[in-house]
Amino acid sequence: MGSLPDGDYLPSSHHESIMQKIVEGRSVKNILVRSYTRSFNGFVAMLTDQEREKLAKMEEVVSVFPSRTLQLHTTRSWDFMGFNESVSRNRSVESDLIVGVIDTGIWPESESFSDEGFGPAPKRWKGDCQGGRNFTCNKKIIGARYYSIHDEYDTARDEEGHGSHTASTAAGNRVEGVSFFGLGQGTARGGVPSARISAYKVCSEFGCSDANILAAFDDAIADGVDIITISMGTRHARDFSQDSIAIGAFHAMAKGILVVNSAGNSGPEPRSVSSIAPWMMSVAASGTDRLFVDKVVLGNGTTVVGYSLNAFTLEGKQLPLIYDAASPTCLDGSFNTSLVKGKIVLCDQFPGYSEAKKAGAAGSIMKNVVDKVSFVVSFPASALSSDNYNSMISYINTAKEPQAEILKTEAIKDSDAPVVASFSSRGPNEIAPDILKPDISAPGVDILAAYSPIAPISIDPEDKRRAKYNILIGTSMSCPHTAGVAAYVKSFHPDWSPSAIKSAIMTTAWPMKSSNNEEAEFAYGSGHINPIEAVKPGLVYETFKQDYINMLCSIGYDERKVRSISGDNSTCPEGSKQASPKDLNYPSMAAQVSAGKPFTIKFPRTVTNVGLPNSTYKAKILQNEKLSIKVVPEVLSFRSLNEKKSFNVIVTGMLTGQLLSAALVWSDGNHNARSPIIVHAQGAQG
Repeated sequence: MGSLPDGDYLPSSHHESIMQKIVEGRSVKNILVRSYTRSFNGFVAMLTDQEREKLAKMEEVVSVFPSRTLQLHTTRSWDFMGFNESVSRNRSVESDLIVGVIDTGIWPESESFSDEGFGPAPKRWKGDCQGGRNFTCNKKIIGARYYSIHDEYDTARDEEGHGSHTASTAAGNRVEGVSFFGLGQGTARGGVPSARISAYKVCSEFGCSDANILAAFDDAIADGVDIITISMGTRHARDFSQDSIAIGAFHAMAKGILVVNSAGNSGPEPRSVSSIAPWMMSVAASGTDRLFVDKVVLGNGTTVVGYSLNAFTLEGKQLPLIYDAASPTCLDGSFNTSLVKGKIVLCDQFPGYSEAKKAGAAGSIMKNVVDKVSFVVSFPASALSSDNYNSMISYINTAKEPQAEILKTEAIKDSDAPVVASFSSRGPNEIAPDILKPDISAPGVDILAAYSPIAPISIDPEDKRRAKYNILIGTSMSCPHTAGVAAYVKSFHPDWSPSAIKSAIMTTAWPMKSSNNEEAEFAYGSGHINPIEAVKPGLVYETFKQDYINMLCSIGYDERKVRSISGDNSTCPEGSKQASPKDLNYPSMAAQVSAGKPFTIKFPRTVTNVGLPNSTYKAKILQNEKLSIKVVPEVLSFRSLNEKKSFNVIVTGMLTGQLLSAALVWSDGNHNARSPIIVHAQGAQG
């Protein structure tokens, strides 16, 4: 992905001429799929292995990699964060902000995207409405594009529901009286309801290709969006030079655009975080204080609490309860229909409930795969924890006439919140272990937001219900929450760099309890997002393009590999290969060390004053008794805004386990900028 040369240059013509040199006996027009021509220089082509090798050897070609397929990783969530409807807003600036949503498209007729009360698009907007078939933009959705290499679709209209959900979470209008079949009743709104949206559809039901993702970045950057939210990724991290999101995000960062990306849904497996580039913001998912529970009342009077989004009721009836040992998962379709008809069937696997329903069951109780997470079900059904599920089997085996009633789902308060969801991908960072990932945690469990009214709402193919608003889970949901907060911060500080906005969000985050989150910072990064405080961090840690290039050099990238990401003639400065990624001016501090050996680590950092002109900050260490931490100097005195001061954090100790953490807080009495300090073992399991 090279940068575009200055002057008279026609990228498409150049791409064709390159192809003509390597292709024999085939028409270039038939194999050149797409040229990236607006924000960076590259193309997509269908090549044989021999042609690919020939292309990679050409001096003018920076990198060649295959287009892989990536996967898509509310009424209560904003209030839970203290971000209620009465918060201070800079509405005129907010309405000039444009959030780019790279996803499954958008449903333009949703009330969340109505343009009532909106003025014309911002004058600086360079985008277009190329929404394709049956799609019209408005003053809220000011841009739409779709990308489909194999002609899977011909419209930016959202047929999956995912893109409408993420777009409305980030920047949807305020819509009263929203619920999902009566569940979660309230007012839906995005983080920046007055902002505009530009939608880039890159996914079909089969996934999201690298080729489409890079095309969307190429357009979004040139169109002039301010923030990009992209809720998708791979199961595990890829090398930066092979990662389409990391490459696109690098070009966006260089143009002053912050990219917010979901951390992934492969937790709690260690090293599963797929969003690892330091120039973008990686978001974990946590719960809010609202839990959707579905209670099961047994014939002996015992009530068991399960989890599902069940809008149905058995109308007070207790029904026979059965567990078919011949078909424990319920997935093989070998039910004895006469045995299950009109009864409540236990299923060892969650998806089995739809097979039980198909066989004539009146309800189902499943073993839950994810604790404290509720999924939509298509008839009376509740998912129980393993312990409760096993107790249910014991009840069936011992009771003379085992019976149960499944109640309708209700919302209760969760006093433990926020806790990182078990599915949320964990660190450490597989490619650069000295960069802590994820960066932040945000609400991503049972989020109610806009949806496509033609998309299925559950995994049951026979569920014909449709909804304008749906409840979803995933880091896909936490990502647009963070993008909305980033846009909110930008509305107060339009001139801040992407790294300044990111730093403000990270250093003002709520500290989270490691007692509730076993993997600690590998689960939640700097903590839980805190929108109100993010506007006034006092100090920010800034990093720019050259800093990231130095970091890439420090992890062993040669100039050719660095250029495959930067797209220009970047070089590795003298001494950069002897540096360490932990030297990057990052808002968190992490280092990988050898367990059982004494260590001394130095984190050099520079902060920029964005608080009060005359201010003095004192360093406070939230100590870990197993670490000795010293800050030099301990006091930073500023005389003006945007003044920079440098300091070193020196950490000494010996690691006996997998992970030790502490924190540094810079405080002037009005502002508190907190940075986690993490020391972890090589091969740490979180």
